[in-house]
Amino acid sequence: MKHWLFAVSCAALLLGGCTTKSEPKQAEPAPRQEQPSKPPAEEKQTFPLTGLPAKGNIHQRVVGVMINNHPKARPQSGLSKADIVYEVLAEGDITRFLALYQSERPERVGPVRSARDYYIDLSEGYHALYVCHGWSPEAKVRLEGGGIDYLNGLFYDGTLFQRVSFRRAPHNSYISFANIEKGAKQNGYAWTDNVAPLSFRTDEPRGKKVETVHIAYSHRAYAQVEYQYVSEQKGYYRYSGGEQTIDYDTGDPVVVQNVMIIATRHQVIDSHGRRDIDLTSGGQGYLLQNGVIQPIEWKNVDGRLLPYHNGAPIGFVPGKTWINIVPNLEIVQWK
Repeated sequence: MKHWLFAVSCAALLLGGCTTKSEPKQAEPAPRQEQPSKPPAEEKQTFPLTGLPAKGNIHQRVVGVMINNHPKARPQSGLSKADIVYEVLAEGDITRFLALYQSERPERVGPVRSARDYYIDLSEGYHALYVCHGWSPEAKVRLEGGGIDYLNGLFYDGTLFQRVSFRRAPHNSYISFANIEKGAKQNGYAWTDNVAPLSFRTDEPRGKKVETVHIAYSHRAYAQVEYQYVSEQKGYYRYSGGEQTIDYDTGDPVVVQNVMIIATRHQVIDSHGRRDIDLTSGGQGYLLQNGVIQPIEWKNVDGRLLPYHNGAPIGFVPGKTWINIVPNLEIVQWK
């Protein structure tokens, strides 16, 4: 009987108290709270030809417009909006402008004037859509030879190009930017482009302090150009024949942050006084920035005329740039 009780007791112990103790369950870790990721910092965009902050699309194709600078064509429309302006002699002592637009589009531009082959070369340095009204024999060969996108008022007079009533021909042909875009689409020309940026400086320009620079394309008053530094504007006002260069439509003055004056060989090639101008050989010049003037060398780099000093490139100050091409530096004076 005792044996039987002992067996029953052991069975009870085995079923109950003799079981091994299990490890307590560890608490499940709380789900990790993901920290909201910071949006990537937006890359600051700048316009390629001014170095100024840009919003939106920076890939507008450059548009180059031939603008009349005869005294009867002043004041012009749209010059204050141009990123870069080349001023070069055409015939006699009258200069013309090649105005390059990329960061801003004026409502209208003009008076538009005829093409010359060396202006086409300058335009091609920026792969610009070239806009003119008329052409010299050399320019006609260049443009009709293919490979250059252009709009010529000879073929769009009264459609894309409009004649204004307040001036007489040949100083009265104008074109709106809306019509430039329309003409580009009609001809299948690209309206956007990856524009190679210019080099811009962040340091302070060094040189001789100069308030006024004078360029005498001839002894006649209408052919005299002047730049005056205005510290409040951090740029230069421009004058032709003693009158300030302003926009005809808005009254806005032209304000320029960089003025580059370069000398190169000019040669009269026909009885009309048309010229051949050497834009490839390089040479000497001056660069005006922030109220100082600095001697430079200029070089043609892929069609762009750029400033150098002791063989090293000089960056532009962010802003607008005007480039005056002259036959010699003796016609440049300052005070």
